Amino acid sequence: MPIYEYACSDCGKEFETLVRSGSTPECPACHSVSLEKKLSVFATTAVTESAPAVLSGPCGSCGHPDGPGACQLH
Repeated sequence: MPIYEYACSDCGKEFETLVRSGSTPECPACHSVSLEKKLSVFATTAVTESAPAVLSGPCGSCGHPDGPGACQLH
């Protein structure tokens, strides 16, 4: 049962939810099922100072080599 991140297309709320097999997630604010699955960014720890920073946030932070907006998620 994985945890996914979503953005509601109706009210704009962003949230995480546990998704069970055969179930349809809904927005906790407006109960809409019109959701967009987001690219999850997980936290990492680094031992060295030269490790790259963890990227977060919407489009432009996934590290696509063609730059912001090129990943086709937004």
